[in-house]
Amino acid sequence: MNNITQNQLRILGLLGMLGGLTLFAGDMLFYYHPTQTRFLQTMSQASDTRIIASGITALVASWLYMAGLGQVYYAFKPAGHRVQWVVTASMGAILMSYGVVHGAYVGIATSAKLAMAHQLNLNEATALAVRTNNALRFMVYPVFALLSVVFLYAVWKKQTYYPRWMVVAFPLLPFLFKNFIVAQLLGLAYVVVAGGYLNLLLVLFFAASTLALWKPKIPATR
Repeated sequence: MNNITQNQLRILGLLGMLGGLTLFAGDMLFYYHPTQTRFLQTMSQASDTRIIASGITALVASWLYMAGLGQVYYAFKPAGHRVQWVVTASMGAILMSYGVVHGAYVGIATSAKLAMAHQLNLNEATALAVRTNNALRFMVYPVFALLSVVFLYAVWKKQTYYPRWMVVAFPLLPFLFKNFIVAQLLGLAYVVVAGGYLNLLLVLFFAASTLALWKPKIPATR
C-alpha cells in the first residue's frame, strides 16, 4: 500500500463504514419489530427471507470490513512493521469474527422459529446455538484486549498518522459500558441501539478514521 492515493485511502474508510452499515442492517433483519423488544421472540417470528438475507450480510460485511482495514494498516505505517502488523492482524481477526458470529446467529434464529412452530420453550430450544455463539465471542476477547493496548498506546504516543483524539473513537470504552448504555433505552431506541450496537461502534470508528485521515500528514499522492 505504499503507492495508495489520497482518494483511495478515503474510499477504504468509506468501505469500512459501509461494512458496519451492512451488518447493522443484518442485525435489524434479525431483531427489528415496531413494538417487540424481546429479540429471541422477534427472531422466532422472522420470515425465512429475513433470516437468509441477514445471513448473507455477514459475508458481504466481512469483505467490506477487511477493505476498511487497509486504512488502519496505512495509518500505522510510522509505528514500524511489528506494531503495524500486530494491529492489522488482531483487528483483521476481530473484523472477520463479526461476520462469523453474525452468521452463527442464523442457528439461533432457525432454532427459535422451529421452537415457535412446534410450541417448544424458546430458551431451551436455542440454548445450544447460544452457547456456541458465546464460545465464538469469548475467543475474540483476548485479541481485542491485545489490539486495545497496542492501538491506544501507539496513537497516544503519536507513533501513527492518527491524531490523539482517535483514542476516543476507539470502541473500547463503549464496549465495556454497553450494558449500562443500552439499559437506559426503551422501545424502538433499545431495539436499534442494542440490536446493532457493535456494528454501530465500527461505523463510528471508520467514520472517525476517515475524518482523521481526510487531510492527513502522510506522503499519499492526490
